[in-house]
Amino acid sequence: MKEEFTISIFTEDKTGVLARVISNFTKRHINIESITASNSSITEIYRITIVVTVEETMVKKLVAQIDKQIDILKTFYYSNSEIVYQEIALYKVPSEVFKNGGIVESLIRKHNARIIDIETEYIVVEKTGLPQETEALLEEFRSHGIYEFVRSGRVAIAKPMEQLNKYLKSIKQ
Repeated sequence: MKEEFTISIFTEDKTGVLARVISNFTKRHINIESITASNSSITEIYRITIVVTVEETMVKKLVAQIDKQIDILKTFYYSNSEIVYQEIALYKVPSEVFKNGGIVESLIRKHNARIIDIETEYIVVEKTGLPQETEALLEEFRSHGIYEFVRSGRVAIAKPMEQLNKYLKSIKQ
């Protein structure tokens, strides 16, 4: 049965690593639903977070294949119950929408969003949350008018203590 998994890949900062990682998904015809890259808690080690919906047997094979690559330190996968995650979304809405009796302002409060930029033609609103929460605000803005929408990839932290630190300690011994 297909399920959503978050894959955390810890790597050295080398040119081409991301392209090599992505090629593993392409070869297997696996669609990437979300991807982010950032520093990790360990200096000079970077983290790539990828979200996919596949069967667990496939994610196990994928993780094993990624682990074999040069410059990959370790790869882990998690189900949604094993992580804490969020995304950030930005919405550019017309300024005149705010003149409609405070409807949009009440939407912003209702969705725990915040205004981060006000210009004469538009206002930029930020919403942090789960994908379904950012999508819900998008749907509400669509009915009142929206110029642009962008959502980040998933940012996730595993509920168990960070496995990379344990792994690095084990190979140093």
